[in-house]
Amino acid sequence: MKRLVLSLLLTTPAFVFAQQGDFTLNGKIGTLNAPAKAYLTYRSGESVVMDSAVVNQGAFVFKGKVAGPTMARVIVAHKGESLRKLARSADNAVVYLEPANITLTTKDSIARGVVTGSKLNDENAVYMKHIALPLAKLMAINKEYSEAPEAKQKDEAFKKALGDKYEQAEAEMKNLQATFIKGNPDSYFSVLALRELAGQSMDVAVIEPAFKGLSERVRTSDAGLELAKAIDASRSTSVGVPAPDFTQNDVNGKPVTLSSFRGKYVLIDFWASWCGPCRAENPNVVAAYNKFKDKKFTILGVSLDQPGKKDAWVAAIKKDGLVWTQVSDLKFWNNAVAELYGVRGIPQNFLVDPAGKIVATNLRGEELHAKLAELLK
Repeated sequence: MKRLVLSLLLTTPAFVFAQQGDFTLNGKIGTLNAPAKAYLTYRSGESVVMDSAVVNQGAFVFKGKVAGPTMARVIVAHKGESLRKLARSADNAVVYLEPANITLTTKDSIARGVVTGSKLNDENAVYMKHIALPLAKLMAINKEYSEAPEAKQKDEAFKKALGDKYEQAEAEMKNLQATFIKGNPDSYFSVLALRELAGQSMDVAVIEPAFKGLSERVRTSDAGLELAKAIDASRSTSVGVPAPDFTQNDVNGKPVTLSSFRGKYVLIDFWASWCGPCRAENPNVVAAYNKFKDKKFTILGVSLDQPGKKDAWVAAIKKDGLVWTQVSDLKFWNNAVAELYGVRGIPQNFLVDPAGKIVATNLRGEELHAKLAELLK
C-alpha cells in the first residue's frame, strides 16, 4: 500500500483570488452555552490566524479581513477545551471566507452545519456533492486504517487490501474532478480540483491543457497564476531534465549549492519539522542513507520550516537522526527552493544523478530503496 493519507485540501496551502475585504462569520449551534467555545483557523499569507469566540445561546461571531476566498476551519469545543487539547476528531467544519456576511447554522454538530450568504460556499457545496461518494470512501479507508490495532496496521495483507481500495476510490475521485473542471471552467473549485489532480508529481502534458481550458478570469486570478507557476516549475523539474541549481544556507548559516554535489547521486528531500507525514517517512530516508551512503549517494534536505522556528528545525534534525546536509531560508511555503521546484506539498523529493539530471521524483518507502539499488549496483 503506497499511502493511506487523504491529501485533499489538507497538506497543500489554500489558493486565493486577488479580491480583498472584510468578512463576518455568524455561527449558530443550537442553544449551546458556556463553557463552550468556537475557534476559527485559516492562513493569511505566511501566517496562521487563530481566533476564538464565546458561545452564547448557540451564537458566536468572527470578523476579519482576507485577501480573497480563503479556506478556514471552524472548530467547536463543546466543553470549552483549549484548541491545543482538542483531538483531530473534534467537531469541526470547513468554511470558505470571502468579503461577505456568512452564516453557519446547525442544531447540534458544527460538522453538519449549513453555510449560507456566500456564493463561494454555495459553489463549494456543489463541488463537494459532486465528489461526495469517492471522498466518503477515502475517508472511511483512512478511518479503518487509523483505528486498526498497531499489529494489524503492520500486516501486509491488510495494508494491501486497503491500498487497493484506496487506489480505486482515488481513481473515481480523479475522474469526477476532471469532469467537474471541464464543466465548470469559471469556478474557483476547478482550480483546487486541478491542483489536487496535479499532485506532487505533475504530468504537465495532462494538467496544462486542462488549465488552458479554464476561463481567463480563473487563469489570471491569484489561484490561476499560482497554478501556472507550478506548471512551469514542473516542466523544468521533470524526469530527464537538468535539476535547477540553487544555493541556500545550512543550519550554521553557510551557503550550500546543489551543483557542489556533482559526481554523486543526490536526493533533494523537501520536508519540515511540523510535517507529520515527513517525520513518519524520515526513518525510511535514514535507512536509505545508511544503506547507500558509501556508493556515491547523499541527501540534501530542504526544510519548509516557518520564520522564527529555527530551533524546531534543528531539534527535528537531531531527533530524527538526519546527519546529511540540511538547508532552509525559514520562509515556510515561500521557501525559494520549494518555489523553484514547484513543491506545494511535502514530503517530496527529487533524485539527481552525478551529472545533475533528475532521474526520479517522489520516491517513498521501498520505492526509494529499490530505485537506489537499481542505480547504485
